Amino acid sequence: MPGFESIIDQQKPIGILRALLEQSAVAHALLFTGIDGVGKQTTARLFAMAVNCASYPGDAASRVSADSVPCGQCVSCRKIISGNHPDVLHIQPQGNLIRIDQIRALGRTLAMKPYEARYRVVMISDAQRMNPESANALLKMLEEPPEQTLLVLTASETSDLLPTVVSRCQRVRFNPVSIPGICRELVSHCNLSPDVARVVAAMAGGSMGRAIAMSRSDWLERRNWLVRELAGLRQAPISVGLALAQRLAQDKDRLAESLEVMLSWFRDGLVRLYGPGKIINQDLIPLPDCGSQNENPEILLSKIQAVRAAEKAVAANANLRLTIEGLILRLSET
Repeated sequence: MPGFESIIDQQKPIGILRALLEQSAVAHALLFTGIDGVGKQTTARLFAMAVNCASYPGDAASRVSADSVPCGQCVSCRKIISGNHPDVLHIQPQGNLIRIDQIRALGRTLAMKPYEARYRVVMISDAQRMNPESANALLKMLEEPPEQTLLVLTASETSDLLPTVVSRCQRVRFNPVSIPGICRELVSHCNLSPDVARVVAAMAGGSMGRAIAMSRSDWLERRNWLVRELAGLRQAPISVGLALAQRLAQDKDRLAESLEVMLSWFRDGLVRLYGPGKIINQDLIPLPDCGSQNENPEILLSKIQAVRAAEKAVAANANLRLTIEGLILRLSET
């Protein structure tokens, strides 16, 4: 595993962490916030490596450049990379929640001294999944932090956590990754063409993790199929539209993704009139058999509103089959 330089487009949060290392002013609790897939987990692991690296003196009297840690080669770094360090712990949700039993077990562990590390590091992923009982149990640890222990919480937003928990952590905010940053990674490491990489990057919503997952799946083929289905709706019999709706509704795990594809395609139909350079699906242009490129703005706006209404209905736990059938019928009529 390389060092902090591997974290893309996060100069500010990485700068904060490097300053803490150089000043030997490591807080007892850090809170990394930001959307999924922007490097929070990787950075937490790298920070655990850095504070325990053989190249890091760990005291204010012996300043060290943060560029030199973690080295990735010492015994401690190698153990953390392999996931075998006894003093680097990872708490994750069990199902949908981080439960109080997990936090109580952590408390018993923290009551003992670290086995070998300079800092025992506890990474708590998706800290927003703590229920009130587990959050209050963690709060007690934050109020009386164990010696030689660093807690790193990751969450989407501070608003998802108890204010008292947030107030006892040093917050480090991670930003969405830029489209150019994601594109460079996809072209360099995922072997995508620049045009396809830009489409995936634009659809990933600033999440490098999501972009990589999309590049390794059948996302592009599915998008192409869905765009062509949308183009033929107005000429197709109702039975074809209903069959499409059934297929989309049955694939619940990818329904949100399918709705996003619809929005991007109809949005592109509008954008082409005013800013062709900002079209998301650049690799599909020209594609004369896909109708959104030739429709008037009023029709496209109506379709966008229909898709957004379907998204809200799905989020509100409406009947998926009826919601998507209604959407497809609206798209067929306009």
